[in-house]
Amino acid sequence: MKIEPHLNSEELEDRYRKAHDPVERSHYQILWLIAEGKTTTEVMEVTGYCRGWIQQLARRYNAHGPEALGDRRQRNPGARDRALLGADQQEELAEALSKPPPDGGMWNSRKVGEWIERKTGKVVASKKQRGWDYLKSLGNSPKVPRPQHQKADKAEQ
Repeated sequence: MKIEPHLNSEELEDRYRKAHDPVERSHYQILWLIAEGKTTTEVMEVTGYCRGWIQQLARRYNAHGPEALGDRRQRNPGARDRALLGADQQEELAEALSKPPPDGGMWNSRKVGEWIERKTGKVVASKKQRGWDYLKSLGNSPKVPRPQHQKADKAEQ
């Protein structure tokens, strides 16, 4: 595998050794090893990364240079687009959580997910997870009855 000479081997090693971010550090290590003439198999053994990721990283570096390295997850716009409820609907949910749920009992993650489905008309793929997310973001926690031991004496309880 070959990489473009955006940086020479010594510069890659220097950036690898000085990197504070662990993701950026591993990226520079991989590229430095490739620049030193190591095979993909040798880079895999040293770093623990799979062949596909090493090749993908090398292609990204070849195309865009050092700017393509580092942790790019925070640039992912997906997290911003995942909100199911607007501010008004969140206020409405907070008000609903202050009262018992429509079916009685206590609010839990699943019930909040179902409430979101009814209000938005959107299918909520993971009702429990999204319900939990909104319960936590509104400062609540799911309410579940305290567990009882099977051998507990009913009279003493």
